[in-house]
Amino acid sequence: MAQIQKRRSQNVTGDVYVDSTCIDCDTCRWMAPEIFHRDGNQSAVFAQPTEDKERLHALQALLACPTASIGTVDKPTDIRQVQQSLPILIAENVYHCGYHSEKSFGATSYFIQRDEGNVLVDSPRFTPPLVKQLEAMGGVKYMYLTHRDDVADHAQFQSHFDCTRILHQDDISTGTQDVELQIEGTEPYPLASDLLIIPVPGHSKGHTVLLHKNFLFTGDHLAWSAGANRLVGFRRYCWHSWEEQIQSMQKLLDYDFEWILPGHGRRYHAHFETIRKKLMDSLLRMKHRE
Repeated sequence: MAQIQKRRSQNVTGDVYVDSTCIDCDTCRWMAPEIFHRDGNQSAVFAQPTEDKERLHALQALLACPTASIGTVDKPTDIRQVQQSLPILIAENVYHCGYHSEKSFGATSYFIQRDEGNVLVDSPRFTPPLVKQLEAMGGVKYMYLTHRDDVADHAQFQSHFDCTRILHQDDISTGTQDVELQIEGTEPYPLASDLLIIPVPGHSKGHTVLLHKNFLFTGDHLAWSAGANRLVGFRRYCWHSWEEQIQSMQKLLDYDFEWILPGHGRRYHAHFETIRKKLMDSLLRMKHRE
């Protein structure tokens, strides 16, 4: 839990605050931009919630914070209702899980609800309120892991839901060597008629992305940068090969999608033709090492 004695001086006066344990993962700032902003190298509250919707967003961010760095002066009496609001619907049958994990530096996890079996995309924290909600939504059939970095509490989710975990063989480590489905190679892997796994080596050797209808779950391969106002591939955090990441980005031009849902960075929604243009601009910048 956040500690009042560690409350940052940059917070405005009021109930909600951020303490000095913040790791600058950006989660609260995109979940509740009307409440949180960046001050220095950490988040802070710049406006206290004054409406029910703003308070909901602030407390959803509190629950999502991977380091429990967000707190309230008064014990929130409405926290149970906020817990029941997670996962948060993004569009159609796709949800943001919340409950980000410090083990993956606050990476975002998603939930796809399907009649043929639900999919958990990357691992959130294994916490009872979220598990209860996922059970009520039909459980988890597949746990798809984009790459080695964002696996967090995968073993606990597998044990609880008896789900099939999926990770590319090139990203298997000692902590994931018992993953049930280890895909290989560089060719797209059709997991189901509406689930296509596309290998995109670059950030890591075995990084993949998942295409579900108009949604592309991109892990650490591609995201929207609010600061740069464009799609980016995060060269600074490319652990395997920047050249291969450029080639992998080129592959995505073969597919149509309208949502980019990353593990790190911000989501982006636009018509597929707009996304194609943004992606081509990103590729040009990557090739010129911008």
